[in-house]
Amino acid sequence: MEYIALTGMSERVMSELRQNRLLTIEIRNPYNFIAALHSNVGDLLLLTHTSPEDVTGGSMGIIAKLVRHQISTHRITQSNELQYEERESTCLRLQLDPKCIARVRKVLINRIGETTKVDAEEIPLYNAR
Repeated sequence: MEYIALTGMSERVMSELRQNRLLTIEIRNPYNFIAALHSNVGDLLLLTHTSPEDVTGGSMGIIAKLVRHQISTHRITQSNELQYEERESTCLRLQLDPKCIARVRKVLINRIGETTKVDAEEIPLYNAR
C-alpha cells in the first residue's frame, strides 16, 4: 500500500508511537513539512527513524492515522538600542494514532520539494524484526 512518509523522526517519537500512544508532534523539517502539508485528517502515514537520504526497501517504520492537523506560526522579536529584529517560524502540528509496524517495499518519491511517498507492507507483530 502507498503511504506518505515522514522521515528522520526522533527516537523519542518512535518509542512513544511503539507504545500505542496518541501523540502530537511538530514538523519543521522541509521534507516532512511538505509531506505533512499535503496530508489530510484520516490519512495513514508511515513514520520512520531513517533519514530521508537513507530510506530504501527494507526500512522499518510505524503506520499512524492522522487525527488532527494544525498550522501554527510563531513570531520572535528581539531588540536593543541599535536594532530591532523580528522572525517568523511556521510549523505543522500533527496528532497521530499509531496502527502497526511496517516495512518499506519501495520508495516511490523522495525529492526535496515533493511529498515523500513509499510502498510499504504491514508487518505482523511476531514478524516485526
